[in-house]
Amino acid sequence: MDAIVKKYQQKFRKAREEMDRWGELQARLVSQYRNALSIIERLPVIQESKNYGSLSCVDGIVEAVVGKQMESLEIILLSLNKTLEEFRGIVLSLEKILRDSRQLVKAGSGQLTVKQLQQRIGVKPTLQDCLDGLMLLRDMHQSEYILKSSIVSALPTLILRPRVGDLGALQQLLIDQPNIPKEEVEFIYDIIFAEDIC
Repeated sequence: MDAIVKKYQQKFRKAREEMDRWGELQARLVSQYRNALSIIERLPVIQESKNYGSLSCVDGIVEAVVGKQMESLEIILLSLNKTLEEFRGIVLSLEKILRDSRQLVKAGSGQLTVKQLQQRIGVKPTLQDCLDGLMLLRDMHQSEYILKSSIVSALPTLILRPRVGDLGALQQLLIDQPNIPKEEVEFIYDIIFAEDIC
Protein backbone atom coordinates (compact mmCIF):
# COMPACT_ATOMS: atom_id res chain seq x y z
CA MET A 1 0.00 0.00 0.00
CA ASP A 2 2.92 2.36 0.74
CA ALA A 3 4.20 1.99 -2.82
CA ILE A 4 0.78 3.00 -4.19
CA VAL A 5 0.68 6.00 -1.88
CA LYS A 6 4.10 7.21 -3.06
CA LYS A 7 3.06 6.86 -6.69
CA TYR A 8 -0.13 8.78 -5.92
CA GLN A 9 1.90 11.59 -4.38
CA GLN A 10 3.89 11.93 -7.61
CA LYS A 11 0.67 12.06 -9.64
CA PHE A 12 -0.80 14.70 -7.33
CA ARG A 13 2.28 16.90 -7.54
CA LYS A 14 2.03 16.78 -11.33
CA ALA A 15 -1.69 17.67 -11.17
CA ARG A 16 -0.89 20.63 -8.92
CA GLU A 17 1.73 21.89 -11.38
CA GLU A 18 -0.82 21.69 -14.18
CA MET A 19 -3.38 23.66 -12.17
CA ASP A 20 -0.80 26.38 -11.44
CA ARG A 21 -0.01 26.57 -15.16
CA TRP A 22 -3.74 26.88 -15.88
CA GLY A 23 -3.86 30.10 -13.86
CA GLU A 24 -0.93 31.57 -15.80
CA LEU A 25 -2.56 30.68 -19.12
CA GLN A 26 -5.83 32.27 -17.98
CA ALA A 27 -4.12 35.63 -17.48
CA ARG A 28 -2.46 35.37 -20.90
CA LEU A 29 -5.72 34.38 -22.63
CA VAL A 30 -7.65 37.31 -21.12
CA SER A 31 -4.92 39.74 -22.22
CA GLN A 32 -4.87 38.36 -25.76
CA TYR A 33 -8.66 38.42 -25.97
CA ARG A 34 -8.83 42.04 -24.78
CA ASN A 35 -6.27 43.02 -27.41
CA ALA A 36 -8.30 41.30 -30.13
CA LEU A 37 -11.53 42.94 -28.98
CA SER A 38 -9.97 46.40 -28.92
CA ILE A 39 -8.97 45.98 -32.58
CA ILE A 40 -12.42 44.64 -33.52
CA GLU A 41 -14.07 47.59 -31.78
CA ARG A 42 -11.80 50.03 -33.69
CA LEU A 43 -12.42 48.57 -37.13
CA PRO A 44 -15.70 50.41 -37.92
CA VAL A 45 -14.11 53.73 -36.89
CA ILE A 46 -10.87 53.34 -38.84
CA GLN A 47 -12.71 52.24 -41.98
CA GLU A 48 -14.32 55.68 -42.31
CA SER A 49 -12.10 58.23 -44.06
CA LYS A 50 -13.98 61.10 -42.38
CA ASN A 51 -12.42 60.03 -39.06
CA TYR A 52 -8.92 60.84 -40.31
CA GLY A 53 -9.37 64.60 -40.44
CA SER A 54 -6.57 66.26 -42.41
CA LEU A 55 -4.86 62.86 -42.94
CA SER A 56 -7.74 61.76 -45.16
CA CYS A 57 -6.05 63.51 -48.10
CA VAL A 58 -3.18 60.98 -47.92
CA ASP A 59 -3.73 58.36 -50.61
CA GLY A 60 -4.37 54.87 -49.23
CA ILE A 61 -4.28 55.90 -45.57
CA VAL A 62 -7.51 54.08 -44.70
CA GLU A 63 -6.44 50.86 -46.43
CA ALA A 64 -2.98 51.01 -44.85
CA VAL A 65 -4.31 51.51 -41.31
CA VAL A 66 -7.02 48.88 -41.70
CA GLY A 67 -4.49 46.47 -43.22
CA LYS A 68 -2.07 46.91 -40.32
CA GLN A 69 -4.86 46.40 -37.79
CA MET A 70 -5.99 43.23 -39.57
CA GLU A 71 -2.41 41.92 -39.56
CA SER A 72 -2.20 42.58 -35.82
CA LEU A 73 -5.55 40.89 -35.28
CA GLU A 74 -4.44 37.84 -37.24
CA ILE A 75 -1.31 37.53 -35.07
CA ILE A 76 -3.42 37.82 -31.91
CA LEU A 77 -5.87 35.18 -33.16
CA LEU A 78 -2.96 32.80 -33.81
CA SER A 79 -1.67 33.47 -30.29
CA LEU A 80 -5.12 32.83 -28.84
CA ASN A 81 -5.28 29.47 -30.61
CA LYS A 82 -1.81 28.53 -29.34
CA THR A 83 -2.88 29.40 -25.80
CA LEU A 84 -6.00 27.27 -26.23
CA GLU A 85 -3.79 24.37 -27.32
CA GLU A 86 -1.84 24.74 -24.07
CA PHE A 87 -5.12 24.59 -22.13
CA ARG A 88 -6.02 21.46 -24.08
CA GLY A 89 -2.64 19.98 -23.18
CA ILE A 90 -3.39 20.48 -19.49
CA VAL A 91 -6.79 18.80 -19.86
CA LEU A 92 -5.11 15.85 -21.59
CA SER A 93 -2.47 15.72 -18.87
CA LEU A 94 -5.13 15.67 -16.12
CA GLU A 95 -6.92 12.92 -18.05
CA LYS A 96 -3.69 10.90 -18.16
CA ILE A 97 -3.05 11.46 -14.45
CA LEU A 98 -6.56 10.20 -13.68
CA ARG A 99 -6.19 7.21 -16.00
CA ASP A 100 -2.78 6.32 -14.51
CA SER A 101 -4.16 6.70 -10.99
CA ARG A 102 -6.97 4.29 -11.79
CA GLN A 103 -4.39 1.85 -13.11
CA LEU A 104 -2.43 2.12 -9.86
CA VAL A 105 -5.29 0.63 -7.88
CA LYS A 106 -5.44 -2.28 -10.33
CA ALA A 107 -1.68 -2.90 -10.40
CA GLY A 108 0.51 -4.79 -8.01
CA SER A 109 -0.66 -7.95 -6.31
CA GLY A 110 -4.16 -7.53 -7.69
CA GLN A 111 -7.05 -5.14 -7.93
CA LEU A 112 -7.93 -3.42 -4.67
CA THR A 113 -11.31 -4.20 -3.24
CA VAL A 114 -13.99 -1.57 -2.67
CA LYS A 115 -13.31 -1.88 1.04
CA GLN A 116 -9.59 -1.17 0.54
CA LEU A 117 -10.38 1.82 -1.68
CA GLN A 118 -12.65 3.24 1.01
CA GLN A 119 -10.39 2.40 3.96
CA ARG A 120 -9.67 5.48 6.03
CA ILE A 121 -6.80 5.78 8.46
CA GLY A 122 -7.39 8.67 10.83
CA VAL A 123 -8.18 11.90 9.01
CA LYS A 124 -6.30 10.98 5.87
CA PRO A 125 -8.32 10.53 2.67
CA THR A 126 -9.19 7.20 1.19
CA LEU A 127 -7.87 6.13 -2.19
CA GLN A 128 -11.45 6.54 -3.45
CA ASP A 129 -11.41 10.17 -2.21
CA CYS A 130 -8.23 10.69 -4.21
CA LEU A 131 -9.69 9.21 -7.39
CA ASP A 132 -12.94 11.16 -7.01
CA GLY A 133 -11.02 14.40 -6.45
CA LEU A 134 -8.89 13.85 -9.54
CA MET A 135 -11.96 13.07 -11.62
CA LEU A 136 -13.68 16.24 -10.39
CA LEU A 137 -10.64 18.35 -11.25
CA ARG A 138 -10.39 16.80 -14.70
CA ASP A 139 -14.11 17.37 -15.36
CA MET A 140 -14.00 21.01 -14.23
CA HIS A 141 -10.95 21.81 -16.38
CA GLN A 142 -12.36 19.98 -19.39
CA SER A 143 -15.66 21.90 -19.18
CA GLU A 144 -13.85 25.19 -18.86
CA TYR A 145 -11.60 24.40 -21.83
CA ILE A 146 -14.70 23.75 -23.96
CA LEU A 147 -16.20 27.08 -22.87
CA LYS A 148 -12.97 28.97 -23.62
CA SER A 149 -12.77 27.37 -27.07
CA SER A 150 -16.33 28.44 -27.81
CA ILE A 151 -15.66 32.03 -26.78
CA VAL A 152 -12.49 32.28 -28.87
CA SER A 153 -14.12 30.63 -31.89
CA ALA A 154 -16.81 33.36 -31.84
CA LEU A 155 -14.24 36.09 -32.58
CA PRO A 156 -14.04 35.68 -36.39
CA THR A 157 -17.82 36.14 -36.62
CA LEU A 158 -17.60 39.33 -34.57
CA ILE A 159 -15.02 40.79 -36.96
CA LEU A 160 -17.62 40.84 -39.73
CA ARG A 161 -20.46 42.22 -37.59
CA PRO A 162 -19.14 43.65 -34.35
CA ARG A 163 -21.86 44.44 -31.82
CA VAL A 164 -20.74 46.17 -28.66
CA GLY A 165 -23.14 44.15 -26.48
CA ASP A 166 -21.82 40.84 -27.82
CA LEU A 167 -18.20 41.93 -27.49
CA GLY A 168 -18.68 43.05 -23.92
CA ALA A 169 -20.62 39.93 -22.91
CA LEU A 170 -18.03 37.55 -24.34
CA GLN A 171 -15.18 39.47 -22.78
CA GLN A 172 -16.89 39.44 -19.39
CA LEU A 173 -17.59 35.72 -19.72
CA LEU A 174 -13.93 35.06 -20.39
CA ILE A 175 -12.76 37.39 -17.60
CA ASP A 176 -15.13 35.70 -15.15
CA GLN A 177 -13.27 32.51 -15.85
CA PRO A 178 -12.12 30.31 -14.44
CA ASN A 179 -15.47 28.81 -13.63
CA ILE A 180 -13.43 26.59 -11.39
CA PRO A 181 -13.86 28.03 -7.90
CA LYS A 182 -10.37 28.48 -6.47
CA GLU A 183 -11.60 27.57 -2.99
CA GLU A 184 -13.01 24.28 -4.28
CA VAL A 185 -9.76 23.38 -6.02
CA GLU A 186 -7.79 24.26 -2.89
CA PHE A 187 -10.18 22.15 -0.79
CA ILE A 188 -9.70 19.18 -3.11
CA TYR A 189 -5.97 19.77 -3.07
CA ASP A 190 -5.94 19.96 0.73
CA ILE A 191 -7.80 16.67 0.88
CA ILE A 192 -5.97 14.65 -1.73
CA PHE A 193 -2.74 16.40 -2.62
CA ALA A 194 -1.23 16.75 0.83
CA GLU A 195 2.29 15.44 1.19
CA ASP A 196 1.18 12.95 3.83
CA ILE A 197 -1.66 11.65 1.72
CA CYS A 198 -3.49 8.45 2.62
